Amino acid sequence: MNEDVSAAARSDADTDVYPTQAVILAGGQGSRLRPYTDDRPKPMVEIPGTGTPIIGHQLAWLAEEGVTDAVVSCGHLAAVLQDWLRSAADRLPLRVTTVVEKEPLGRGGGLKYAAASLPHPERPWYATNGDVWTRFSLREMAAFHHERGADATVALARPRMPWGAVETDEFGHVLDFIEAPLSPYHINAGVYVLSAAFTGLLPLRGDHERTTFPRLARERRLAGFPLPHGAYWRAIDTVKDLSEAADELASHTG
Repeated sequence: MNEDVSAAARSDADTDVYPTQAVILAGGQGSRLRPYTDDRPKPMVEIPGTGTPIIGHQLAWLAEEGVTDAVVSCGHLAAVLQDWLRSAADRLPLRVTTVVEKEPLGRGGGLKYAAASLPHPERPWYATNGDVWTRFSLREMAAFHHERGADATVALARPRMPWGAVETDEFGHVLDFIEAPLSPYHINAGVYVLSAAFTGLLPLRGDHERTTFPRLARERRLAGFPLPHGAYWRAIDTVKDLSEAADELASHTG
């Protein structure tokens, strides 16, 4: 076989396993992050100590994982995010386009709307919520997704509980107090690997976590990828999350 043809075949096979395109859902109002979100959308809130908004960290991470094209789905204060993307265009490590919902479509509808602007609709894609700050191997997750032949794969995190726990024995004696233990359950980490066919399963309006995902789970077409041990993950939902993220960053770099 001609070497150029063989290389092209390998390249096509790689893109069938490892996505090069992604959607970031950035349309939420972020009401629990006020006053930070009074004049900017949640993904534009800066992680203290980094000089970079959440979406800047996300785009850098996606590029490190082989993504060349990202579609950002905007809503609340979309112009602020679009202005930042334009001002940072020369520094961004990948191509970024934006779409703006004319009316709220819900997370599932927002994904479907944004996916229509992906450059390669016949190929798999990543998606992430715009308030997630994380680092782990998306390529490992994509390989996991491909091996299971899933229509969608959800990253699963085990965050620390916001309360202390009490350990007891079978007689009711208190044995220990455990400060902020890991949750015994996995949660949806807000990062996905999605097949090309998944786009057609999304609702025009509504939440895919209440419609599409339960259906796929019943049909065993939804996979869950536990985040690797030690992988950093945090959803920035509240002012407390922002403060704790800054403390974690300081302790990691200090």
